[in-house]
Amino acid sequence: MGEFITLLRRGNRSALTAGIVNSIIAIIKTIAYTLTGNVAMFAEMMHSLGDAANQFFVFIGSALSKKAPTKRFPNGFGRLVNLVLLGAILFVGIMAYETIHEGIGHIIDPSESTGFWITLSVLFAGVVLESAVFFKAMKEIAHDAKLTAKGPRLILESFRSLKQAKPATRLVFLEDLVATAGGIVAMIAVVISHVTPYHQAEGIASVLIGLMMFYVVGNVFLQNAAGALGEADETMAARLGGLIMQDPDVRDISKLEVIKEGDHFHVEVEIEIDPAMTVAQADDIKDRLELQLRIQQDITDVTIGFDEDDQVQQYIVSTNEER
Repeated sequence: MGEFITLLRRGNRSALTAGIVNSIIAIIKTIAYTLTGNVAMFAEMMHSLGDAANQFFVFIGSALSKKAPTKRFPNGFGRLVNLVLLGAILFVGIMAYETIHEGIGHIIDPSESTGFWITLSVLFAGVVLESAVFFKAMKEIAHDAKLTAKGPRLILESFRSLKQAKPATRLVFLEDLVATAGGIVAMIAVVISHVTPYHQAEGIASVLIGLMMFYVVGNVFLQNAAGALGEADETMAARLGGLIMQDPDVRDISKLEVIKEGDHFHVEVEIEIDPAMTVAQADDIKDRLELQLRIQQDITDVTIGFDEDDQVQQYIVSTNEER
């Protein structure tokens, strides 16, 4: 039990914060839907419930993935977060289906909702809270991708660097992006339904929100399926390659693989050195490089091999590489 608590402290903070915020929003929206019967509010209620449950699953999965390797699982538990996410999005998929189903029913048989100001106020509060979590996820992405952008530029850079974020942070980012956009769509639909006789607007909003939820399901499924299999990270490989080639005793790199396993990286590299070097000298190079690589962010496993220099330069360091 003590180990489990310790692991939870290392879980993804963005997912925990998002889970707590979405739980509060879900409760408020459930009360509002019970009082008003508004279909757009129903869609947002389902969306927030799905997000809250999903993000708590993600938090627990990201925490358990930090567990140290064991004899039974010598490669560690890094990919566990990907497996948890694959399971968690099934819940969001079910919620998305129910949201679309309810929306289509309201389009076919529209009815006027009550509690306009209650609905609008709750949706507005939800958008504000979701936006705050969304911005926190942006800052987490900036941290993962080593970005220095701030203010409006951070928004654009966080979208560009989304693939470099941790799986849990990426999910929170996408879910809160959709949640914020969905809240705005729901608000517009509620206003249209209130000021015009076109009550189908709330049903259309519900369908749109459900489709956006399915977008998150598809996106997260593809990314985490790749992560569960073991996805190569070319950006990290390029950065580490430049670092390795700075070592004065490294003549060339004949092989460099960086596999992303959950929040962590497994590095396997084969370097070429002077064939006249002794085993002791090669061992010193190995120790030096392993230390340099392991102090890089989220690198937990490093395998270094050697080959004699063949006098043919294979690895070229990019001039734009971050040193």
